[in-house]
Amino acid sequence: MQKRILVVDDDDEIRELLEFDLAHSGYSVDTACDGMEGLNKAVNNYYDIILLDVMMPKMNGFDVCKNLRKAKPDVPVLLLTAKGTIGDKTQGFDCGADDYLVKPFDIQEVLLRVKALLRRNSDNSSNESEFKKEILKMGDIELFPESLETAIEGKKIKLTPTEFEILYCLMQHFNDSVSLAVLLDEVWGYDSDEDVRMVRVHVGGLRQKIEKDTKNPKYLHTVTNVGYKLTPISETAEEN
Repeated sequence: MQKRILVVDDDDEIRELLEFDLAHSGYSVDTACDGMEGLNKAVNNYYDIILLDVMMPKMNGFDVCKNLRKAKPDVPVLLLTAKGTIGDKTQGFDCGADDYLVKPFDIQEVLLRVKALLRRNSDNSSNESEFKKEILKMGDIELFPESLETAIEGKKIKLTPTEFEILYCLMQHFNDSVSLAVLLDEVWGYDSDEDVRMVRVHVGGLRQKIEKDTKNPKYLHTVTNVGYKLTPISETAEEN
């Protein structure tokens, strides 16, 4: 069955280029030229993935993503934007975006990210009924797949879909070091040296939510030259 993609961008040239290349790659493509139109289409129609610009008239992409997450928490969102600072990326991920590409981008990179997000969503959907029933608990940390929440020492915390998947991956490797390459492969479905910064931004957001003191983390530790490790109890991190 043809996957449906919504492209929301106020730049006619970029929107038409994406529409042409995505359609040529076998996707069914719908478009919107401002944030309000994009949000209305996204909420009232079914799409397998949404490509979303940030700087748009009527409603910016961050607000579109934030509102979309309330109505459709599971649809993957790929932000395409000229705003490429760490602060901008963090804001996008905090709004619930799953991935982030900075303009100008290579269309092949867009297609790669789209394919990876669709595969990840498909894998999740195939195990959704059983996965949602599962509550994973280790040490002080519990995971609730149905609500995309974690509980730290009994206190529930809402996570973005990507933060949840990172934490789930780390829980599967509890007390073991998990490399950035493994996180990219298991969470995003591809391995790219250029995207380790994206992982670090997401992990930073997750750490802000689950740690009382991010400079002296109790659970989520950085392992120098490797990646990250999740521990059930406080221990001296290899690098905080």
